[in-house]
Amino acid sequence: MLKIGHRGAKGYEPENTLIGFEKALALGVDQIELDIHLSADGEIMVIHDETIDRTTNGSGCVNSLTCTELQQFRIREQQYIPTLIEVLDLIDRKCAVNIEIKSTNLADKLVTVLEQFIIEKDWKYSHFIVSSFEWDTLEKVRSLNPEISIGVLTETNIEDALAFAKKIKAQAINPDFQLLSKDNVSAMQQAGFQVFPWTVNEIEDIKRIQSYKVDGIISDFPDRL
Repeated sequence: MLKIGHRGAKGYEPENTLIGFEKALALGVDQIELDIHLSADGEIMVIHDETIDRTTNGSGCVNSLTCTELQQFRIREQQYIPTLIEVLDLIDRKCAVNIEIKSTNLADKLVTVLEQFIIEKDWKYSHFIVSSFEWDTLEKVRSLNPEISIGVLTETNIEDALAFAKKIKAQAINPDFQLLSKDNVSAMQQAGFQVFPWTVNEIEDIKRIQSYKVDGIISDFPDRL
């Protein structure tokens, strides 16, 4: 059962920051989950929200600011918004990476970056899984490079996610853990998909989800898994 750090190790360090990813690695995660948006000048930035208001000391939309402008703002005084390339260089194949696409216009650029790391930096396709609630974007990734693993995110309906996962030949389904039962986990796995629920933080919930024999758990506190 894979131990997956949510936005790094969000329970301990600021989300989607280099220090957060370092903490996740120190906690021995098998995989790190992170979120990406595109800057105004086309850099893939690691940040969850469409705006920088919640997580930094600045304000504005990610896609209306350049990479240089975005990196001038601070997260809890010392951290900044990293690029995906910076994060992958930090992780350096020490674990796998679950990249959640948050905006619809970056499938092409993401595929280019992943291919670059595979060709030039000895990463393998098995190091990456690309996930999104934007299923059209997952279809685009699949059409651009069918070797990239796909994770179908859902917070509403397991049956719809399972049907879509079959349609695009995804590798995983990543549901809100509250949607899960022993039976639907088994159904997804019997259909050939790994199951990676999110975001499971409380010990009681962790034990229940572990009892369903999921393939991995995404948590803010990966050391609890």
